[in-house]
Amino acid sequence: MIAIAENKYGKSRVRLVKVKRKDGWHDLREWTVEVLLEGDFDSCFIEGDNSKILPTDTMKNTVYSLARRSTAESMEDFAKELLEFLVQRNPQVSAAEISVSDKAWDHLPTGGKPHPTTFMQMRSENQRTKVTKRVTKKVKKEVKKKVVKSEAGDFAVSAGFENLVLMKTSGSTFEGYIQDSLTTLQPAKDRLLGTELSANWNYSRSDLAFNSLRRKTRETLLDVFAAHQSKSVQHTLYAMGKAVLEAITEIEDIELSMPNKHCLLVDLARFGQDNPNEIFVPVDEPHGSIQARLRR
Repeated sequence: MIAIAENKYGKSRVRLVKVKRKDGWHDLREWTVEVLLEGDFDSCFIEGDNSKILPTDTMKNTVYSLARRSTAESMEDFAKELLEFLVQRNPQVSAAEISVSDKAWDHLPTGGKPHPTTFMQMRSENQRTKVTKRVTKKVKKEVKKKVVKSEAGDFAVSAGFENLVLMKTSGSTFEGYIQDSLTTLQPAKDRLLGTELSANWNYSRSDLAFNSLRRKTRETLLDVFAAHQSKSVQHTLYAMGKAVLEAITEIEDIELSMPNKHCLLVDLARFGQDNPNEIFVPVDEPHGSIQARLRR
């Protein structure tokens, strides 16, 4: 017998721009939302019976409708609202997952001050979150029958960002590595360290001040990257993740990805010139790939 081991479906890349208008000041947010539902959908796959299927177009409309009346200040809290709405309306759903990514808009500086209603994009970085909710089945026994009642379980919240491009021009070395017959890389006592940082972390609770925790996590990572005396990308990655877990008790674990975006020193000797660690050529491909997940 062939059975469906697991399934999920939903709507991806639901793009949303929301303007919050205050007296003389506007806030602009651009979010991309993904909705995924898991549950009792076997009849659709096996028999073509759509009676338990919520159309993905309805999911898209739900995102916009909830965004209109939502008071959520963070992506995480908006995702929680969306999950509650979908789970309560659809008893056939056993679990739901909402992912949200944020494209940063900054107020345009004019005359030395941010313009209240004009914006610009200055960063390639994308903030993101994923919130999941699983429905538990609670069995209540009664005389001659039993009642199975669905109850919403706790939220599981993760957050992070990607594509944060960083470069440090001092405080980075790479020496003492394995050298064999195929090694051409020369040891570096003073090199450029460039990366495109991606981070993802899991929160211990779902009732937190997510925006402030996100800022603190990001600031901690950047402070350590700047100050750390790096002996390798791995060395700096560990120091960054360790600092986050020590400073922010609400985070259970953190995963970091730091590709090594090389800048190679140009040999100017053939032109009769020296190069005291000033002229480099950036090389994006191939690049080193360094990843690790740290936990307490």
